Amino acid sequence: MNAPVEIRHEGSGVHALIVLDNGIVRVVAAPGMGGRVLSVRHRGHEHLYRNPRLLDEDLRPMEGVELGPVDGPMSAWNNLGGDKTWPAPQGWDGPDAWAGPPDPVLDSGHYTTETSSTPDGSAVLTLTSGDDPRSGLRLRRRITLAPGTAGYRLDLEAVNVSDAPRRWALWNVTQIDGTPAAGDVVDGVFVGVRGEGPHTTALIAGNGHPRVVEHAPGALRVPPQDVVGKVGFPTASGWLAHVGAAGTLTQRFDVSEGADYPDSGSRAEVWLEAPLEQPLEHLGGLRPVDRVTEVEALGPLTPLVPGRGTSLGVTFGFGSGTDPVTEVTPDGFWSAPPRWETHGPQGPRLVGAFTSTGSGILVHRASGHTVARTRPGAPTRFAVPVPETDAHGPPDVVFVSASA
Repeated sequence: MNAPVEIRHEGSGVHALIVLDNGIVRVVAAPGMGGRVLSVRHRGHEHLYRNPRLLDEDLRPMEGVELGPVDGPMSAWNNLGGDKTWPAPQGWDGPDAWAGPPDPVLDSGHYTTETSSTPDGSAVLTLTSGDDPRSGLRLRRRITLAPGTAGYRLDLEAVNVSDAPRRWALWNVTQIDGTPAAGDVVDGVFVGVRGEGPHTTALIAGNGHPRVVEHAPGALRVPPQDVVGKVGFPTASGWLAHVGAAGTLTQRFDVSEGADYPDSGSRAEVWLEAPLEQPLEHLGGLRPVDRVTEVEALGPLTPLVPGRGTSLGVTFGFGSGTDPVTEVTPDGFWSAPPRWETHGPQGPRLVGAFTSTGSGILVHRASGHTVARTRPGAPTRFAVPVPETDAHGPPDVVFVSASA
């Protein structure tokens, strides 16, 4: 039986940190810094980007750095890094677009907190923003970390606290160190898509448009590249993955078929930054100094009468491997989908590679034969014969949790 998730409070005021730790994943949130998650470590490996000019390795401000609510042009933004939630669409042309970052309430303001533990040992942290006069919104981020799992759940809500109708979408932004993985690795951002397409739409060109390639049926890849820009995915199927030096980070998020999405219908977006010598004046003077990759999940644009809210759920998963991702499931992700290998001295074998978020077994659906046992966040590769099974039949493999 797994031990309950530990909850720790460190520091105070703008420097306060709240730590959730289950021994596999450690999540650190900063309520005084826009309610963002500043750090996520899976088995000791950091997955989120941290701005080293603003925060040290202990997530404390560097000497001479004063943190707090910030407003102004994008060049004034204290981009701390981490994972945060904003309203979409973004823009500076009127009240129906969010003119940030920076933003003194939703991005850099203080969020109130509430922590609790559930009977199964999970830890729950709820972060709630102040009321933002520009957007009319109050944001709520609820993080749930369960025992014995290599992942956590993020539930988002935006409520219209103004006295006028509004129309917004939730937009979750996860910043990751964009340094390419070492060695012969197929890395970058993987995006699940479905339908006929077009699957991509060009959104922002800082010094160019990000390049997108097809990785597998139903999966596109944005490789690491020296570009500042953003691409949207109107046919995103509800999963994203990033493979880099720290391993693999995945996200599954809700998709509303037929709904109206911001940014030319984008359900997911990828923003890339690479160091530039000169600022981009058409982007508010932005001058990136680090390699940063943003994976972004969006909710549908929702009309909000006063008092009404909209929600979006995002489930994070982590793996220690650096193999490419072909599909993210509720239980983990496939790097090599199951298939029959019919040539070999032992006859047909079922082969594949899966990383689960929990402990359990992988079972060939048709025969009920166990093909492998899994550990949270550890790649599981299998190549096994399946007795009394037709190798021309479906190779489908399912995950069965150890707690089932």
